[in-house]
Formats: sequence, structure tokens, C-alpha cells
Amino acid sequence: MENETEVHEFVLTGLTKDHQKQHILFIFFLLIYIASLIGNGAILAVAVAEPRLHTPMYFFLGNLSWLDICSCTVTVPKMLCGFLMEPQAISFTGCLTQLHFFHFLGSSEGILLGVMGFDRCVAICNPLRYTVIMNKLTCLLLAGATWSAGFFHALMHTVLTSRLWFCGPNHVQHFFCDIKPLLKLACSSTTLNFSLLNIVTGSIALGAFFLTLLSYFCIISFLFFKFQSWQSRWKAFSTCASHLSVVALLYVPVLSNYMLASAGESAEREMIITILYSAITPVLNPLIYTLRNQEVKSALKKMLKQMSGRN
Repeated sequence: MENETEVHEFVLTGLTKDHQKQHILFIFFLLIYIASLIGNGAILAVAVAEPRLHTPMYFFLGNLSWLDICSCTVTVPKMLCGFLMEPQAISFTGCLTQLHFFHFLGSSEGILLGVMGFDRCVAICNPLRYTVIMNKLTCLLLAGATWSAGFFHALMHTVLTSRLWFCGPNHVQHFFCDIKPLLKLACSSTTLNFSLLNIVTGSIALGAFFLTLLSYFCIISFLFFKFQSWQSRWKAFSTCASHLSVVALLYVPVLSNYMLASAGESAEREMIITILYSAITPVLNPLIYTLRNQEVKSALKKMLKQMSGRN
């Protein structure tokens, strides 16, 4: 069988065919998207503009905000178009492009959360050497490695998917071009694709997750032996609470969606889980970090005062 593509475009089925629900969902996800752009944009702006926040923790937080802005932009605008226009067609090249950037940004974010856990571990367990260990070069190398690993992981899936033979049907049971719904439409063997999805994607997600767990195990062990009172332990651990909340929001749905990938899973279940980490998580991250972080709140208030003073 030749590796040629007979299907030149796909049709995204979207979340629902009910027109009344489509209008409600359009307004809901439009507000979610705007809130995500504003929230993450504000955190990114203060992390760059406020000198007090020029630390490793906020450098990585700025990277996380930029990843959230990009990741929700990859999926949500196309989903919004689907609520207004039918059928929602997308070219084969456009579909692969969307697939690539979704997995590129998603896997980069998963790895970045592991790096942020390591940063918190060094800050709490070795505060005197924190600035030496997490120097500017180290932070840049960690960020560069995170983005590079995400890019090449996504490139692997994109190249392998592009070599599959699609002979029809061309209706993707999703609101964007994700890899699992696409593999279900392939007319050639997808054994290698699903194997790599389980092994490589699962390893990246689990590796970053276990790095985070290991970091927090070290933090909790250090706090238990270092501080005698529970109040002192909680005060030190509270600096990690925001990061731990974000980790749970991302890793739980991602691991459930990709660790045991198969061709027979429910499309509705996949879409619901995907919405959690592609649309809902990016809008919750700024709220979590703002509500739990006095430094970010102070920097935001300062920036707003400066902007209102200019007007």
C-alpha cells in the first residue's frame, strides 16, 4: 500500500449539533478564552516588567503563562468557529499543523511543571545555594530543553501521522485535530502510532509527574525534620500550593487520556477530558497563582496603578 493521502481535508464534528447549545457554548468558551488571554497575559506582563519578580520561579511562571496563551489559541478559536459555521472543514496540512502545536505546547507544559517542582525543591531544601544552583544560565537551559523536548515529541507524532493512508471517511469525532481521533480514520496500520503514543507520550507525562512527586517528597521530608511546629511547616510548604494545584489540574486528565490510548474509546469522553486541560486549565492557572501569591497580587496592583496614572 502506498503512503499517499486520498483524503485532502477533514470535517470536525465538534462538541454538539444542537444549535441552541452551540450558541450557549460559543458565549461560554469565548468568555473562557478572553479570560485566559487576559489572566495569563497579565502574569506574563508583570513577570517581565516587575524587577522584584526577576527570579527563577517567576521566569518559569512566565513560560507557563505563555504556553497557556498559545495552547488555548491552538484549539479554542477553531472550536468557536465550529459553533457558528457548519460544516467545519480543515485541510490535511492544517490538521497536522494543529496536531503538532497542540502536542508541542502540551508536552512542553507538562515538562515545565516538573522543572518548576525541582525549582521549588531547591528553593526550600537548599535556600543558601538557591541562586547559585538556579542561576540565569541554568534557567535558560532548563527552559530551552523543555521547549525542545516538547517540539521533537510533537514532531515525531506529526511525521508518523502524515505517513498514514487516509481513504475515508473524513469526519473527525472531535472539536480539533487530536491524534487519537485521526488515527481512528486511518486505513493503514496504526499499531506503531498507538504504541508510541502509549510509550513515549506516557513516559514524558509520567517522567515529569514523578519528578514533581520526587521534588515534593524531598520538600516534605526536609520540612518535617527542619521545623518542629506544624505552623512553620505549613508556612514554608504554602509557597508550593499554587504549583501543586496546577500540577493536579493538568496531569490527572492528561494521564487518563493518553496513558492507555486505544482505538475504541468514547469520543465524548475524550472531548470532555481534552476540554479540561486545553480550555479550562489555562484560565484557572492565573487565578490559582494570583489568589495564592501575594507578590503577584502586589505587582499587578502596582502595574494597574501605573497604567491608571498615565491615563
